[in-house]
Amino acid sequence: MTNSSDKDHVYIFDTTMRDGEQSPGASMTLGEKLQVAEVLDEMGVDIIEAGFPIASNGDFEAVSEVSKIVKNAVVCGLARAGQKDIDRAADALKHAKRPRIHSFLSTSPVHMKYKLQMEPEEVYEAVISSVTRARGHTDDVEWSPEDGTRTEHDFLCHCVEAAIKAGATTINIPDTVGYTVPEEYFQLITMLRERVPNSDKAIFSTHCHNDLGMAVANSLAAVNAGARQVECTINGLGERAGNAALEEIVMAIKTRSDVLPYDVGVNTEMLTRASKLVSNVTAFPVQYNKAIVGKNAFAHESGIHQDGMLKNAETYEIMTPESVGLKETSLVMGKHSGRHAFRAKLEELGYDLGENAFQDAFQRFKDLADKKKHVYDEDIEALVDDQMAHADDNIKVVALTVIAGTGGPQKATMTLEIDGRHVTKEATGDGPVDATFNAIQAMIDHSARLQLYQVSAVTEGTDAQAEVSVRLEEDGKTVTGRGTDTDTMVASAKAYVSALNKLMVKRMKTKPEALAVS
Repeated sequence: MTNSSDKDHVYIFDTTMRDGEQSPGASMTLGEKLQVAEVLDEMGVDIIEAGFPIASNGDFEAVSEVSKIVKNAVVCGLARAGQKDIDRAADALKHAKRPRIHSFLSTSPVHMKYKLQMEPEEVYEAVISSVTRARGHTDDVEWSPEDGTRTEHDFLCHCVEAAIKAGATTINIPDTVGYTVPEEYFQLITMLRERVPNSDKAIFSTHCHNDLGMAVANSLAAVNAGARQVECTINGLGERAGNAALEEIVMAIKTRSDVLPYDVGVNTEMLTRASKLVSNVTAFPVQYNKAIVGKNAFAHESGIHQDGMLKNAETYEIMTPESVGLKETSLVMGKHSGRHAFRAKLEELGYDLGENAFQDAFQRFKDLADKKKHVYDEDIEALVDDQMAHADDNIKVVALTVIAGTGGPQKATMTLEIDGRHVTKEATGDGPVDATFNAIQAMIDHSARLQLYQVSAVTEGTDAQAEVSVRLEEDGKTVTGRGTDTDTMVASAKAYVSALNKLMVKRMKTKPEALAVS
């Protein structure tokens, strides 16, 4: 990946499935990770970091299965500096057409003293041994000095030089705690490229967290300083305040080629689809005013703005909605639409369903069309995304009856399918939502605490589908579920059950110490 003809190409390294999944409540199932991987690969992402193989059997399986289906991108597995981590990553990547091992080790004084409890000399030797070990498995090795932006410059140069000499082909400089600012990060990358004697033998990479809201700005500053790989995530997903957002990095380079004269291979017309998919499988809603993919990113309400838009769209839009895959909502689907038209609509929206999934989606569409006067594209997307998100759930909503009103008491009668068996319970509560959740808890033993309950409408109108997000926390484990339905109570039940399904999976997962990497 160091071909001189690619000197102005910026490689997009997506870590949605690794760093993004570390965001509390954002865990994905294997099936969901495969969906995301397929979209990223089709979209033209250069490197897909599929997981941290030694973290759990689930992570190992995810990296292994992603390796089997990815056709074009490099598939990367993360590893700490230990031999077991590196060998585990190599084993998970054995089916990849283009495997990469990404090894990391802390280098800042505070991390070495308190986290690693190692002397600098020990860290230096570990850098050499870990990169050498990884290079024994693959020619494509990336090394990261965790907390790189708070590392002493002399020691950082010393370690980077050693990593390249040992065989690292990519050097990633993480701003682990989101501490740096653009000018400082520009100077850091410049310093490394100038002071490290063998710096021309590797690609320099960025990995910026967004704690101060500067992850994208810092990443682009580093690119201007000579970095040619950017590590980022769809929707900026990630722990704490998140990572640099892939869609913002890509569109900034595409839109401002005058000051960012670089090439990226990402098909920007798939950005909206990728954003919606990741939002759905993680149950993390995208804020309305989020750049590029937010619901209001291309909305104009101000009279002055609307007047300008009517005269010339360039007055207030620096990019077109179509350039990021946002199509105008159409109202061509309804209860009289047939299978052929529905399949064509799914293809237009970017879905490729198997026959069984298609038949299920078509039946759900017909049911929805009987309830709604107009079926929008967003309705169909919500319907299919909801179906795919819950396809492998062991617990499913079968029926719900709610009695509510000012007179009280509020009561819910809920039927769930649990591992193929129907169970029905009745419960009361302080309002219909509380009663519904109490009925579910009566059937599924858990001590999870409700952290978030959020309702939004998929489209306009009183008959719009409700989209509900629920976040639960149990013993330090956080999960988020999402459900959609024209009935808000049913959507709420689906979201709660979705979160419980994820919680059951997470109960079985174990993660190693010091999981946070960058």
